[in-house]
Amino acid sequence: MSALSHSLYVDSYREPATNEPAWLSRARRQALARFEASGFPSPRDEEWRYTHVAPIERKLFTAATGSADTDAAEALIESCRIADAWSLVFVDGMFVPGLSERHGLPAGVTLESLASLLALSEADGNAAWLESGLERETESDRHGFLDFNTAFFTDGAVLRLEEGVALEKPVQLFFVSTRNDGRSTLRNLIRIGRNAEARVVETHVGPPETGYLGAVVNQIEVADNGGLNHYKLQLDGGRAYHFGGSYARVARDGRFGHHLLSLGGLLVRNEVHARLGHAAQTEMNGVFLSENRQHVDNHIRVDHDEPHGSSRVSYRGILEDRSRGVFQGRIVVHADAQKTDAEMNNRNLLLSDDAEIDTKPQLEIHADDVKCAHGVTIGQLDPDSVFYLESRGIDAATAREMLTFAFAAEIVERFGPLRERLRGLLLARFPNAQ
Repeated sequence: MSALSHSLYVDSYREPATNEPAWLSRARRQALARFEASGFPSPRDEEWRYTHVAPIERKLFTAATGSADTDAAEALIESCRIADAWSLVFVDGMFVPGLSERHGLPAGVTLESLASLLALSEADGNAAWLESGLERETESDRHGFLDFNTAFFTDGAVLRLEEGVALEKPVQLFFVSTRNDGRSTLRNLIRIGRNAEARVVETHVGPPETGYLGAVVNQIEVADNGGLNHYKLQLDGGRAYHFGGSYARVARDGRFGHHLLSLGGLLVRNEVHARLGHAAQTEMNGVFLSENRQHVDNHIRVDHDEPHGSSRVSYRGILEDRSRGVFQGRIVVHADAQKTDAEMNNRNLLLSDDAEIDTKPQLEIHADDVKCAHGVTIGQLDPDSVFYLESRGIDAATAREMLTFAFAAEIVERFGPLRERLRGLLLARFPNAQ
């Protein structure tokens, strides 16, 4: 860690003004001490070898004070709102109840801001599960950004489903940034009870010419035979810095889907880690597009801890101009995880001679009765396919756009009931592909 980042972030730390539980204050101080000792991750760390976060380290992005700019936020929200969904809205790190929608939530569902629950936790009996949820970090997940988030988070979303509750509508969590040089540091807790089901749409959005930092961590727990489909729409402006980490524990017979559409940001790191119990399943699909000088890093880890689990990981990248992409994926099959069925693949399309992709899919297998495979491809558009479309009267630029859209849309088709809305967001990047 450089002295510069120490002076900018550690010295800027202030104890939260609210009366937090003692256990949380203790966790913050411990995280701050680790962050002071180690700092942000650097290319010296194997898991970060392709991504330099020095621009974040050199600049002090600050948390908002006062009231949120809801006027600026509303248009951004409407540009990516999912129809007929419950929602929580955070603008520049601050919860905005007036823009959120919680009317008609069924019994057995908690959808609330983390700060409000922490303020009431001792009185309403939430203290134990909030503490266990927030302290569930593991050594395999922990790094400087996670410690940074623990020390500095100001709020976050909480979604808790009791046993047997199935939400018919999705829940959309908006994280809107409007301030130049602003910072939104949030911690979300999602707990899906036994035999419960939910869809969550995590949405990050900001103005195209505004530079800001978003550091958002999701801690997810899926109980026995529960199910969560988690969609992440990373639609930040072209000058934004984004770190997003999702860390899931999936119990016996549980199901966890993670579906990523990453279209914005100057420097982006999308992490998703899942630990699977007995016969648990995960499906992870992702599409990331980068242009100009964007850098987009996708880091996946799946730990099969127990037998009969299955995992499917499929990511596609499209890179233009002088942009750079990273895909690091690791599936770890532990010694007790016999009968595991795991597959991982990453396909990438380079649309410029100056675009780069670093891809590193890995299998780490410690059991002998398993079925595992992985693969990777890097290439350009097929000239024969472009020529075929041109022979049908389509100009070359439109033909290339159609083929590129089709490459990405094949993954978006796996996004379940939300695929049409998300397909529309993707189509906005390729308007001539219709």
